[in-house]
Amino acid sequence: MCEPVIVTFCCNHCSYEAADRAGGARKKYPEGVRIIKVPCTGRVEPEFILKAFKCGAEGVLVLGCRPGGCHFKIGNYKAYGRCLLLRKTFRSVGIEEERIRFDWIDANEDERFVKILSEFAEKLRQLDSRLRRNRLDLSS
Repeated sequence: MCEPVIVTFCCNHCSYEAADRAGGARKKYPEGVRIIKVPCTGRVEPEFILKAFKCGAEGVLVLGCRPGGCHFKIGNYKAYGRCLLLRKTFRSVGIEEERIRFDWIDANEDERFVKILSEFAEKLRQLDSRLRRNRLDLSS
């Protein structure tokens, strides 16, 4: 089975550091992950997430600093709110809201970084499997 393409927006100070640590320790995470380093997740506009889907992503993950730990004070809260809004919008037009995920992560949480990516990839595989089954059901 092909790995789902996951565009992952990582803030420079926390989640990207966790990704770097995971890579340095040669920890395994899904091959379809594409990491985009941003100064702060508060800089991730809804248009960036929609463009990721337009360019072929099957899921988008936004990883922000832990609450109270954002170097730009409230950027992580802005990103969280935007992700909630996009999920609600997706649901209203019949797209699985689970294709967008926001999570909090700290720089020293490389194990958690790998776990989040692996869980998200598995969720996307389940969604795609369900979608294929529904297509088959419609054609019969």
